[in-house]
Amino acid sequence: MDISVIIPVYNEASNILPLHSRLHEVLATLTNNYEIIFVNDGSTDRSLSLIRELAQKDFQVKYIDFSRNFGHQVAVSAGIDKARGKALVIMDSDLQDPPELITALYARWQEGYEVVYTKRRARNGESTAKKLTARYFYRLLARITHISIPLDAGDFRIISRKVAEALKQMPEKHKFIRGQISWIGFSQTYLEYDRPERAGGESNYTYRKMIRLALDAITSFSNLPLKIATVSGFLVSGIAFLLMLYTLYSRFVIKDYVPGWSSLMLSVLFLGGVQLISIGIIGEYISRLSDNVRNRPLYIINDTNITER
Repeated sequence: MDISVIIPVYNEASNILPLHSRLHEVLATLTNNYEIIFVNDGSTDRSLSLIRELAQKDFQVKYIDFSRNFGHQVAVSAGIDKARGKALVIMDSDLQDPPELITALYARWQEGYEVVYTKRRARNGESTAKKLTARYFYRLLARITHISIPLDAGDFRIISRKVAEALKQMPEKHKFIRGQISWIGFSQTYLEYDRPERAGGESNYTYRKMIRLALDAITSFSNLPLKIATVSGFLVSGIAFLLMLYTLYSRFVIKDYVPGWSSLMLSVLFLGGVQLISIGIIGEYISRLSDNVRNRPLYIINDTNITER
């Protein structure tokens, strides 16, 4: 197989048919040996039935149907596990990733690059709040991680079979695909584009999902939160020690004190707050360790038309 296109799907019934049509037009100009893999991530609309209808008419359409919603990054991982292409394209199903850009991505990949990712110059159709949070998150992530994760780059990219095989060797449950690809290394380059608005439907990437993805990214590629918790502990201990000295000075030297001094309550609340924050940070890391130790399957497939090799 020359090219595999991996598309996670969650309630995108209005975009499935136009996406398939545009993909077919683009891929047919590149090769006749390609496959389009739709990964249905627990959709509750007609997405799965439309994909199955396409698969009956077009033998190049493959699908994976999850038993429930496992998340966007896990859906991408499932597509990578099942893809057979020498080159793998990862893209979203809302047509904000233009299929026509695959031609340029494939051309750069043929030049010898193992990864060609896309950088967004503009994000049309998105709220100011979402643009700002995305912008500052990626810049914060770049500062606190020990690897170079490209700024303003999403999952829309083309990767080689070599990179795909390396990704299969990374078994963590909380996936951050673009960070993993950066960690793997190899020769990488990028293309810039203006991201269009959604073709139809509403975005399923809520702020809750964005926060979860941000936590996965930070805890997977940075120990800075743990270091902040440690430094905060020393800092608060120092402040508490100075406060203790001041309390003793007030009690025994200047004789100026009041029983039940309010600062006692303030110091207790301050110390308790820092301790709870530190415990919460440590808990986030421990919960991820626990998920990996359980070694449950990353996803469960309900149905697929992909035959095992």
